[in-house]
Amino acid sequence: MKNPSWDAYQIFLVVARSGGLTGAAEGTGLSPATIGRRMVDLERQMGRALFVRSQQGYGLTGDGRQLLEQLLEMEAASRKVETWRDGAAAPALVRIAVGTWNGLLLAENFAALCTARDAFRVDLFIAEQRAALSHREHDIGIRAFEPEEINLASVFVGDVAYAAYQARNTGDVGPGRWLAVGRDDAISAYLRWPHDSRAENIIATVNRPRSLRDLAVAGAGIAVLPCFIGDLEPRLERVGAEIEDLRHRQWIVMNNDDRHRREIRTVADRMARLLRGHADLIAGKRGL
Repeated sequence: MKNPSWDAYQIFLVVARSGGLTGAAEGTGLSPATIGRRMVDLERQMGRALFVRSQQGYGLTGDGRQLLEQLLEMEAASRKVETWRDGAAAPALVRIAVGTWNGLLLAENFAALCTARDAFRVDLFIAEQRAALSHREHDIGIRAFEPEEINLASVFVGDVAYAAYQARNTGDVGPGRWLAVGRDDAISAYLRWPHDSRAENIIATVNRPRSLRDLAVAGAGIAVLPCFIGDLEPRLERVGAEIEDLRHRQWIVMNNDDRHRREIRTVADRMARLLRGHADLIAGKRGL
């Protein structure tokens, strides 16, 4: 049997990073069915089971984790070759991994992170999956819990609050019109909340959290959103009080060995100032 192609390994990396076929489809442009077949073919060629498949997504087996570690080393070596090819003067790259809504906040305030005078570039990876910092796939991430890994450093930046929102001036849309991200894509606690608390009243599901706000603004129903998103949207209003069970703390996280690199330290410091500057809004105090 022929050896796996590098293309197959690259698809494996995307699946491993995204934790499932849906996220991998967004990252590759291939259909979930095609990616699923390619991963079955890769397992056959390797002669090893690489994934634990479940309704929650694609987890890695022990062999899958070993393959991931080896491919990450190859990927890192490839980046070194690219840097050498582009010349020593190529600006450094800072890779930031954040969730949907923090990604929106950073994008809308990008000038606070990177200016024309900075000698570095920024790669913004937006997904609900946890930032992969231990293997240096990313340089900076934002997490909803303090990391336990001994090789990661963290900076506390405040609390995050959530509430339910509906279109303003629409009156009571009724208890039976809730919006949600599909259960397979509901990775975060606030995305799972409608399934756990209002499952019988969900009338529409989407595969991306960003669409929850769009549907709510359109008057389609009620969506659970971070308060710094819902309270800033003038076309939305809160439905009830903050959902206190969803409140959590938030940390900026970096690899401990890399956090002293000038460009990473600079971006991390700027991110901390940005998030702390919005602390009351993120903690839900603006809507009180």
